[in-house]
Amino acid sequence: MKTRFILLHTSHAGNVGAAARAMKTMGFGDLVLVAPRWANVLRREETIQRASGALDVLENARIVATLDEALDGMSHLCATAMTPRDFGPPTRSPREHFELLLKSEQNALEEHALEPDSAPTPTAEAGVAFLFGSERFGMANDDVYRCHVALSIPTNPTFGSLNLGAAIQVVAYEWRLALGGFSTAALPQEGTAAPATERADAAQVAGMLAHWERALVDIGFLDPAAPKKLMPRLNQLFNRAQLTPEEIHILRGVAKAMTGAAQAKR
Repeated sequence: MKTRFILLHTSHAGNVGAAARAMKTMGFGDLVLVAPRWANVLRREETIQRASGALDVLENARIVATLDEALDGMSHLCATAMTPRDFGPPTRSPREHFELLLKSEQNALEEHALEPDSAPTPTAEAGVAFLFGSERFGMANDDVYRCHVALSIPTNPTFGSLNLGAAIQVVAYEWRLALGGFSTAALPQEGTAAPATERADAAQVAGMLAHWERALVDIGFLDPAAPKKLMPRLNQLFNRAQLTPEEIHILRGVAKAMTGAAQAKR
């Protein structure tokens, strides 16, 4: 489903940059500004700084004069409004509405699949637009009335104020999550190498355990005449650790050092 974020009458350049950053972190790139305060807002220094690397979103963003132009190609419109409007669309949380929306789209596609000779369904090429009002006044009633839903982010009842960038981040996250999300397992942590996938085989673990047994005897920690359950317990410990060959090598080095230290004292 096509996704577009539309900012109406934005007055702070930094919020445009923050919006671009929030969108890119969730994999979205279609940004349209309707009559922003600054005609050059996409090139202002504050915008670029707040985008924090999401310059491709800014480069592809469009500035238009009217909401009609911004909505071109969009079929499902989501307002963002904390206060429900009389005679307006239903107010729902993003997560609740996205679940209903995707279920409706799936049902429409399934119905169409059962009727191969029918005309394409209007929802087959659905485009979803998220509309955000100005920082000071929010969305105008007439703009909210045009939408299918008013999204309201559940917040602290006594302090529900979100800045524009934060609101866009929450909606973008919830929409990406509804679409399937990203796998955190596929993302290496900053400053660390990707986790090794190779595991030591049983023979390597057994050889390392035998080496450790000799070293523990050498340092006087293990009595070979009464070993009790120490080695089986160590075996279970290392099995749970799912050691790699490199880790086996390290543990053998430790065992070698223990033996060397014991011999040096004799």
